[in-house]
Formats: sequence, C-alpha cells, structure tokens
Amino acid sequence: MEFQLPITIPSLPHPIRYGDRILLTGSCFTEHIGGALRDWKFDTLLNPNGILFDAASVATSLVSYVQPRVYREDDLVYFNELWQSWQHHGSYSRMDKQACLQEINASQQRAHVFLREADWLIITLGTAFSYRLADGGGAVANCHRAPGQTFRKHLMTIGEIVAGLDECLHQLFYFNPGLRVIFTVSPVRHIRDGVTDNNRSKARLIESVHHLAGKFDRLYYFPAYELVIDVLRDYRWYDIDMVHPNYGATQFVLEHFTAWALDADSRLLLEKVRELVTARRHRPIHPGTEAHSRFLSAHHARAAELARQHPFLDLSEELEYFSAGE
Repeated sequence: MEFQLPITIPSLPHPIRYGDRILLTGSCFTEHIGGALRDWKFDTLLNPNGILFDAASVATSLVSYVQPRVYREDDLVYFNELWQSWQHHGSYSRMDKQACLQEINASQQRAHVFLREADWLIITLGTAFSYRLADGGGAVANCHRAPGQTFRKHLMTIGEIVAGLDECLHQLFYFNPGLRVIFTVSPVRHIRDGVTDNNRSKARLIESVHHLAGKFDRLYYFPAYELVIDVLRDYRWYDIDMVHPNYGATQFVLEHFTAWALDADSRLLLEKVRELVTARRHRPIHPGTEAHSRFLSAHHARAAELARQHPFLDLSEELEYFSAGE
C-alpha cells in the first residue's frame, strides 16, 4: 500500500557541479537550500539583500546588482531608533546611518561582481503579495514592523509577475550570457494572508514561473512546493507554527534537490565533504583524551587529502579545527 503520492522529477539537463558559482535569493526557504550548499562547500552567495518574499522585490534587487545600484542617504528611513532600507532585510539596519549605507553598498558590489561570473541563479519566490508605501506608492521589500497604515497591500496579477521577472531575466542574461536560472516556490505558508489568499498567491507564482520556463531555455523549475504540499502532505511535516516546514521536510526537499540538480561526481564528493563538516561540528565529551586526538588526526588527514584532490574546495575551517590533533 502506498502512503505517499510518488513524484518523478527528471534530472536537470545541465547539472550543477562543484566549482560552479551559485547566487541564491528569495524567501526564507532560500536559506535552507543556500545554507546547505554553503555547508557542503559550494561557491555560493546567499541573499545579498537579506530575505525577500515577493516576486517584485526579488526582480528589483537582481536588477540593482546588475547596475549596480548605489544607495544614498535619502534611500534610508529612520524609525524605531534604526536607519533602515525598505529594500533590505532588518539584518542591514543600523543605529548609525553611514554604517547602514556601508553594509548595503558593500553587499551590492559583492553581488555585482559575483553575478557577473555566476553559473547559476536560484530564486525562491514566497508570495505574490507585495507592499507599497501608502505615501508615494514605492515598492517595499521589508516592512520592518512599521504601522500597517504605512503601506498598501497588493496581490500581483500573473501578468505583473511575468512582466517584472521577464524584464529582470533579459537584463541578467545580457549581463551574464552564461547564467542559468532555477526557480522554486517556497512551501512556507503565508497564513497571515488567510488560507484562500495564500493558495491564490502560490498559484500565481507557479503559473508565472512555468510561463517563463517555457520561454527561456536556460530556466528550470524545481518543485519544492509540491514536494511538501502534495508528496508529504501532512501537518506533522510542519513546525509548531503550522507554517514553516520542519527539519524532516527540509531534508526531504534537499535530498530530492541534490538528486535532481547535481551531477554524479558532485554527489559522491558531497558525501565526503558532509562527513568532514559533521565531524567538525562534533562536540567531544572528553576533549583531552587520546581517543579524541586520534579522531582529530584521522579527520585532518582526510581533509588534507580531499583538499589536495580538489583544490577548489575551501576546507580551511575543517583543517584548522582538526589540526588540534596534530
């Protein structure tokens, strides 16, 4: 008896390989995919604006990296004792205006340089709802807990989503002709919009992305949303808030992502890297023992050999940690 709906995901036609440069942007689910790839020593740049949820903000931020846009003092707002940007996550907010600008513009420049040479762009869209300033109508990527009357909430049409992303993709491909793009839709439920409006929002994102995937031969769709909503399909795969997929669900999606996206050699190498990363995070009960010293020495030798065989791997953290046993 089957207790899950089976899903077949054809392999990515042009697989991701170690050594590829990968920029990831979008909703909080981007952090799960990007964090895992970074831990596994892929060359990544993750969310240069911080977490972005709506399709309009994602498109605007990507175009700003291409330019690259330089933020100025009048792009910031001050409230709750912090200088903040409507286009950036709160992690960029600072008490000092110049410090805020410096962090934002340094990230813009890093993204510009990285994106020019990137092999892959992975975009995770969270919602079709966007927020606009009530005074002036400017788009807002993060509301920073400002009073609700500061904004107007707008459910983007499929036409608006497609138009914004289409223009963004044309600029990206002109800027970096070798770039390939993977879209996903986040399985995180935006339940504050209500169940019905959350489903309307996700449906518009999915339809928009499939429209674009049919237009561009370098654009692919990975069904993260469907894996959680239609394959796992049970609240036990959600955290206590019933909104965010839990650890088991995210691991399930990651397993399917690596099988779909990575070539065979990279999957084999990933397992060796993951063993070292797991060993580095091991917290010994008795660090002064001979047994622990042997543990460190053995893993230092493995890390050194892996670094010798694959010079593009940055195993400096692992080598430093395990060197205590030398």
